[in-house]
Amino acid sequence: MSPRQAEVETLVPHPRETSALFGHRDAEAALLSAYRSGRIPHAWLLGGPQGIGKATLAYRMARFVLSRRDPLAPEVQRAETLQVDQNEPVARQVAAGAHGGLLTLERTLNDKGVMRTVITVDETRETIAFFGSTAAVEGWRVCIVDTVDELNPNAANALLKILEEPPQQSLFLLISHAPRRVLATIQSRCRKLSLRPLSQADVISAAAQAAGLAADEPGLREAAAASEGSVARALTLLGGDSLKLQQRTAALLAALPGVDPRELHALGDALGTSDRVALAAFVDSIEHWVAERLRAPGLDANANLPRLARLAEVWEKIARAARDTQDYNLERKPLVFSVFGMLAEATR
Repeated sequence: MSPRQAEVETLVPHPRETSALFGHRDAEAALLSAYRSGRIPHAWLLGGPQGIGKATLAYRMARFVLSRRDPLAPEVQRAETLQVDQNEPVARQVAAGAHGGLLTLERTLNDKGVMRTVITVDETRETIAFFGSTAAVEGWRVCIVDTVDELNPNAANALLKILEEPPQQSLFLLISHAPRRVLATIQSRCRKLSLRPLSQADVISAAAQAAGLAADEPGLREAAAASEGSVARALTLLGGDSLKLQQRTAALLAALPGVDPRELHALGDALGTSDRVALAAFVDSIEHWVAERLRAPGLDANANLPRLARLAEVWEKIARAARDTQDYNLERKPLVFSVFGMLAEATR
């Protein structure tokens, strides 16, 4: 990992610590308008590509609701955005992960200190105790699920039960990178809010602020141009090595179902043995390529359904293998060969 890449990875704050929102003004206005009406839906599904600010918007909404508990209060009715001053007590508590009215469901470390690949049912059941408790705080209780895509089947069913009979003054903000694949029964109980990729200018501004960089940082504009509107992707690609790796991966993907073993060996060497940023750039390139094909099946979508189903199944296997490679710090080259072997088979 280069010094610049290490610096970027260290400086990027958690969304709960991020107060600024770049883009997504329509989505923010929809949340604010619903809250001001006094009849806000109890569950929202915030969908869109990874790294565009869905979690940032969710925490922004949580801070607003938890600090302005009466939707009909004059200050709420006059508000033009969901902005809450960072120095307000609620904002500081949310940033520290210490507000009694906010529960976040996300992947956690297991007993061995390794990041789990899913959100478990036991963690999800915490929502029942959280919403059933009266001791923590008065007023609204907010649950952010980041992401609902990572709920295992039992966890999804546990969440569904509480969504079916939501407590008073409860608000669920479910984040999804693939909202169409969320359990249909969960979708039906949510107001859907789609977020689009950011403009290149917004990516540059957001990435610069997130990582504490200057907007004219060398490589930032090039990384933003290749980011497809994702701040996370721009930060992953920041630096010439990551951009070159993305380009090399893209060339191999373009040749599918053909595979050149020599190029795969070279790509595996380029990933190194412990460079998390390089691995993230590789997996991001694969995910983007697969997502593009799932979104654009061609003129005869029905005829392509079997192929698309195979591709989606392969992506699930790739994602699991990539998480294991990162969590257990496994060799990268076997992953490269496995990924392109599966993709070649799925695209024949």
